[in-house]
Amino acid sequence: MSNLADEAFRDSIGTIDEEGNRKFIFPKIPSGKFYSYRKWVSYFLLLVLIANPFVKINGNQFMMFNVLERRFNIFGFPFWPQDFYLFVLFMIIGVVFVIFFTVIFGRLFCGWICPQTIFLEMVFRRIEYWIEGDRGAQIRLSKQAWDREKIRKKGFKWFIFLIISFLIANVFLAYLISSDELFKMIEEGPQNHISTLIALSIFTAVFYFIFAWFREQVCIIACPYGRLQGVLLDNKSINVAYDFVRGEKESGRAKFNKNEDRAASGKGDCIDCHQCVHVCPTGIDIRNGTQLECINCTACIDECDLIMESVNLPKGLIRYASEDEIEKKEKFKFTNRMKGYTAVLVILIGFLTGLLFLRNAVETVILRLPGQLFEHKGDDISNIYTFKIINKTNEDFNDIHFKLHGIKGDIKVVGQQEFTVKKRGMNKGTLFVQIHQYLLEHDKTKIEIEVYNGDKKIETITTNFLGPRKFN
Repeated sequence: MSNLADEAFRDSIGTIDEEGNRKFIFPKIPSGKFYSYRKWVSYFLLLVLIANPFVKINGNQFMMFNVLERRFNIFGFPFWPQDFYLFVLFMIIGVVFVIFFTVIFGRLFCGWICPQTIFLEMVFRRIEYWIEGDRGAQIRLSKQAWDREKIRKKGFKWFIFLIISFLIANVFLAYLISSDELFKMIEEGPQNHISTLIALSIFTAVFYFIFAWFREQVCIIACPYGRLQGVLLDNKSINVAYDFVRGEKESGRAKFNKNEDRAASGKGDCIDCHQCVHVCPTGIDIRNGTQLECINCTACIDECDLIMESVNLPKGLIRYASEDEIEKKEKFKFTNRMKGYTAVLVILIGFLTGLLFLRNAVETVILRLPGQLFEHKGDDISNIYTFKIINKTNEDFNDIHFKLHGIKGDIKVVGQQEFTVKKRGMNKGTLFVQIHQYLLEHDKTKIEIEVYNGDKKIETITTNFLGPRKFN
């Protein structure tokens, strides 16, 4: 790579000028094979992202993160506070997967999957191109005085950005409070849900700020993922990379001259056209090597291939490649480090799958009342318990009652013998268990209490029953 001694570019970021002021990026409209692929992937992911809170499986919202009520749905599986360990395991798997993906493919997630990139590059910037034009037109408009044309274009753009930010905020709110609650609030009117309206306004303002002004700064400054590259990437990781061996050769890069025998002159294939810089959405020069600002969006690959084709040079000067592939011509290998991450990921996914299959749709907890001993009631011994039943399903339980299994006795619920538990609801109370003292072989006996909804047994709970000490 040429000018390796000159590392001054690493002292600042592409969105800050020499005086430390914000330098707005005006990327060229990308085009090419990878950009077409990214568009299809992005539109599919946008559809999934928007549809997630409105799609239901077995009555459960496909994705929901109701932090206030501590209810979460992931892929249609409902999670309650009692299932928090499963939710944490989901998050750990997500983190390990992103780390594993980064070790192999660099920041492919950022360029192809991250919602920030998808919304900015495939929604907001495309609207900007439609209204203001390509890079040159945007730069001229930015420098232009605030005349009628600039006010009209900027005002129209900002208005559309505000509408889209409002729609995104509504989708985001559906993830948090559920789509059913969102539709209910819309029907009842904002005047009846002032607090929700305030939250919606805040979300709209945040999204508008991010996509209208902060933009690529999220990836460069706010997101910690770019800084993780330093510890996750190595020479075998595949990145969007500039082939400095081919691009520089013996004499370095130089402008193209069609009457020159470039191979004989020793000049590299890079014609120093700066198109890879102009098309970059974070304003970097990919020829400087791996940088934290690079989101692996492939815009520079497409643009460089287009230039190489126009000057009759081979494509792939910028491509997906590892540093060892470029410098040492080594083919990709699945390293021990990658195998280790794969093993951890497989183990975690297997463990999570097992827990999901073992997880009950109904959770019952029956505990002896602390500090209470047994009571004599004639020949019977009575213990007092508290119970809590959590219904994680989308069906009401209208006839809940308890039965003893394996031993004769009675169960009496304080207040009523039968009660209901609403869908996605909970009921708790107190019950007495009475067993004849001669059926108790020890002072502490394991008993099984069956929970029924009508004639259907939904769970069996094992607990301790205290009685008088037995003397031989």
